[in-house]
Amino acid sequence: MSSEASSITGNAVSKDEKHNGISVSTKEVDTGAQLVSGITTILEPKEALRIRRKIDRNILPMMCMLYWIQFMDKTTLGSSAILGIEQATHLSTNQYNWLGTVFYLSYLLFEYPQNLALQRFPVGKWMSINIFIWGIALMCHAACKNFAGLLVVRLILGVCEGSITAGFMIVSSMFYTRNEQTLRVGYWFLMNGTAQIISGFISFGTLHIKTTGFEPWQWLMIITGAITLILAVIYWFFFPDSPTNAWFLTMDERAKAVQRIKENQTGVENKHFKKEQMIEALLDPKTWIFALFSALDNVPNSLTNQQQLIMASFGFSDLQTTLLACVSGVVEILTIYTGVQFASRWPNMRAYVGAVYFLPTLLGILLVNLLPWSDRIGLLFGQWMTGISTTGFVLALSWLGNVTAGHTKKVVTNAIMLSAYCVGNAAGPFMWEQQYKPRNHIPWTVIGICYVICPLLLLLLRVMLARENRKRDAEPIDETYDEMYIERITEDGKRVEVKVDKEFLDLTDRQNRDFRYVL
Repeated sequence: MSSEASSITGNAVSKDEKHNGISVSTKEVDTGAQLVSGITTILEPKEALRIRRKIDRNILPMMCMLYWIQFMDKTTLGSSAILGIEQATHLSTNQYNWLGTVFYLSYLLFEYPQNLALQRFPVGKWMSINIFIWGIALMCHAACKNFAGLLVVRLILGVCEGSITAGFMIVSSMFYTRNEQTLRVGYWFLMNGTAQIISGFISFGTLHIKTTGFEPWQWLMIITGAITLILAVIYWFFFPDSPTNAWFLTMDERAKAVQRIKENQTGVENKHFKKEQMIEALLDPKTWIFALFSALDNVPNSLTNQQQLIMASFGFSDLQTTLLACVSGVVEILTIYTGVQFASRWPNMRAYVGAVYFLPTLLGILLVNLLPWSDRIGLLFGQWMTGISTTGFVLALSWLGNVTAGHTKKVVTNAIMLSAYCVGNAAGPFMWEQQYKPRNHIPWTVIGICYVICPLLLLLLRVMLARENRKRDAEPIDETYDEMYIERITEDGKRVEVKVDKEFLDLTDRQNRDFRYVL
């Protein structure tokens, strides 16, 4: 039963006299329906585990590698600040901050088009094209002599990166169950911490490169850009677009991979944009609570480009600062890993786990603000603790995919949340004004306020979704979508109609009253 063997029955729904059900166009249903409709056998747990392990082996390493590289590339600006980019390109403090902001402004402007493209085109191929362009733009940093040149290449980086997190959120929901998504999103997101470590060592190495007319920060751009281009080629040939056509799965395994995620009630994907799902996403309150959380949680992300400058202000040398920045990566890895493990092992605890991980960060902010300036070790530990709250954003990112159904709705909500992410990141750099140095009390106060509101928003979401679940539990069984059929042409040329399970009708979480929100 290949996808090529399916046939479109028309745009309008019509009654079928043979089965008294409703025949729908294959354009209206999920792509996974074409593989599993008519299959009545139950997938054995051992076989489901085998398929999941095969998926893990083939896509998880590539996802982790790309997220490591994209974060490393994004933070080359911060690393270059210690390697001499400000002096070489004659940047003022305000211009340096603008380079951090403009990246997220272009990310914001192109986030919605990127999400539409991810729905319309093959996910893996579209991401590989963006990775390739972004690798070239990164290497072009080395040729920049002034603020204007750096502004252009940072704009291009922002445009291209808009496809990565959105693409990964879609891919994670295609291949993994809701509980598995929490772990997998955590695994590829914690590569941000790995990136900080590896970038620190690369920066340390480039400090020792002595070439006439080519400075260490330029070598950093060339090295990281070359790594990115290599990965773009790997993605073009090896990263799958969907479980329905994954090269490493047999036809039978593809059907089983789709069966495996049936419990999500979110299907695989639908390549046709549905205006009514977009409207539902815009009118859904949880969409905007996730967006507000995303914006506030990422205002403090400006620390990424500031942390090495802050460490240097504590009195550490350039060499010490480069290596000490690696510790922030270790903190992020440990906290994300433990956070997603707790959230996946304890049912319906995502909001609570995410909220708790903000508490150590708030303590770290107090230490940075209240310890005497002479206590540079204490100040350093306070700054390292600010990375612990990253777990809250990771859990929110996976949670959004868990509580949103309907492919167009998912694309729109992803775009809104990541656009809000850009707003927070774009606003953040403007806090770090020259007049606030060295203690930076104003920026740290703003960060503290954001990190007080964010856990409260997670808890509010949990209350709302739990109330909706209770409401649905009290409703009578909804049979509206129980008898839906698509037409298929068999290998011998006969037209047959096969029943489509509700889970593969590309229904939204509001349309499907059997859908229950994970907490």
